Amino acid sequence: MFVIPAQLSMSVCRLCLFSLVIGCSQQSQEPQSHPRPVKVVRIDDEPGNNTAAYAAEVRPRHETALSFRVSGKVTTRPVETGDHVRKGQLLAALDQSDYQLAVQALKAQLKSADAERRFSADELKRYRELLAQQVISQPDYDRHEAADTAASERVEAIKAQLAQAVNQLEYTLLVADRDGVVTALEVETGEVVAAGRTIVKLAEIDDKEICFDLPEQRIADIKTGQQVGVTLWADGDKKIKAQIREIAAAADPASRTFRVKAALPEKQDGMHLGMTATVWISSHAAEHMAVPLSAVFTTQGEPKQAKVWKVDEQAATVRALPVQTGAALPGERVAVSGLSGGELIVSAGVHRLVEGQAVRLTGAD
Repeated sequence: MFVIPAQLSMSVCRLCLFSLVIGCSQQSQEPQSHPRPVKVVRIDDEPGNNTAAYAAEVRPRHETALSFRVSGKVTTRPVETGDHVRKGQLLAALDQSDYQLAVQALKAQLKSADAERRFSADELKRYRELLAQQVISQPDYDRHEAADTAASERVEAIKAQLAQAVNQLEYTLLVADRDGVVTALEVETGEVVAAGRTIVKLAEIDDKEICFDLPEQRIADIKTGQQVGVTLWADGDKKIKAQIREIAAAADPASRTFRVKAALPEKQDGMHLGMTATVWISSHAAEHMAVPLSAVFTTQGEPKQAKVWKVDEQAATVRALPVQTGAALPGERVAVSGLSGGELIVSAGVHRLVEGQAVRLTGAD
């Protein structure tokens, strides 16, 4: 029987292990030896204008919620939604019975108080003569003088109450405070309403504005007074210039967007309230570049850090470059900062690459 020496056996094992390691190393390096084809895009030297579109609505700049200043039952409402009304035109009316009775009662009280005042004045005149003749004492005269003053003040108090009652009677009629159009009706005839409840919404039709919601990542790109473009869905070929008039100070708690209002030029007769529009906002910030959405990726180790693959054209390899993303742009693009004009980045297949991998350029977007 042939016996292999122990020293020779150890050498054979080492040789096999070395061969296995060499084979594995060659397999692991094999993908690196074959450049992976990638699609690339070159960042423009001039970033130009990144234009974003937002859905908007034509709204009146001045819209008033009109209500009664007294409570009561609605007896008439002669207008409908969409009606054009003139200043002073009747919009709704309440039952006036109780208010008319209050006015009549105060008028009767005023007549009685006025008669008492005249009698007190005549009586004071007689007592003044008696005082001059020393028939009565000074305290007696002072008492009648005080009664005359009280009668006069009571007349003035009832006059004030009567004026208030007359005003309340007038408040049962709701009239338009300006020329406009009825945009909403909140009650029907026969309802009993409380004072201050909205009855009619009235809007001015000559002064219109555009309202839209802006996401929080784009709020820093606009400012009050900035010009934007507006197109109507009913007439998309015509672009109107508008000016940012107001930006909400706080985001909406539900949508987390900021309400923005843009003033329109005068005499927009073809633009009706409630029409759907599109607002076009251009960003001229040079530090923002537009890249395809497919070029941006994140890694498992840094899920919150956006990156792109920058191509080293001399070595034909890729290197991950951190970027900051901005607003989404038309054409499946996104605004990013952290890139320079003229750089070449991978635009597709970014999740199949590793740091320093050799690539072969197959085309550009």
